[in-house]
Amino acid sequence: MTSMNGATVFVTGANGGIGSALVDAALERGAARVYAAVRTPKEWSDERVVPLQLDLTDPDSIEQAANAAGDTTILVNNAAIFLRSSLLTGPIEDITSTIETNLMGPLRLTRALAPALRSSKGALVNINSVLSWFAVGKAHSVSKAGLWMATNALRLEFAPEGVSVLGVYPGPTDTPMQPGEDRATMNAPADVAAAVYDALEAGEHELLVDDMTKKVHSALSAPVTALYPALASD
Repeated sequence: MTSMNGATVFVTGANGGIGSALVDAALERGAARVYAAVRTPKEWSDERVVPLQLDLTDPDSIEQAANAAGDTTILVNNAAIFLRSSLLTGPIEDITSTIETNLMGPLRLTRALAPALRSSKGALVNINSVLSWFAVGKAHSVSKAGLWMATNALRLEFAPEGVSVLGVYPGPTDTPMQPGEDRATMNAPADVAAAVYDALEAGEHELLVDDMTKKVHSALSAPVTALYPALASD
């Protein structure tokens, strides 16, 4: 179990959506410091928030941010991009950029902050997606499927060193990443953030945020046509 009280939390993608809600919720639960890491940092009203410049596609930027945040006890990999690119016809640059940002960036940052997490016996939180298990997101789904498996592998590697790893899997959430959808049916970012820290404090390994995610997850053991009925033969 990991307490938020007195923790030093590093949140990527912190300027809006789930990221901003994660910063606010960490402060509400007594975090001593929150590093709010984004490409273009903004000012925060709470002095406990430390804005950090971070580009997850730039290894040098990752190293600099990690060096500035060596007291981190909880790392929350939240930042992601959602380019709806076809694997067959979309620009290959979109696919590589998506994988670089959504998979390799979090992995590089986790490696850079691993010494801090080990020394504090802290926690890693990967904000993933229902699209880890549902291919309609195309390149995004590929990147999130990779992060799902990386989360599992990191959990095994960190376990002997006392570092807990939580994988978070929300369905559609009311953020700028998902424009033009029915926002009334979406998760509220504040609700997701609260559920994340509840799960972390309870020592959970995974958090399936909503009914959609639970339904998709349960279908993984069924024939592939359960998730993709269009593939079923007549």
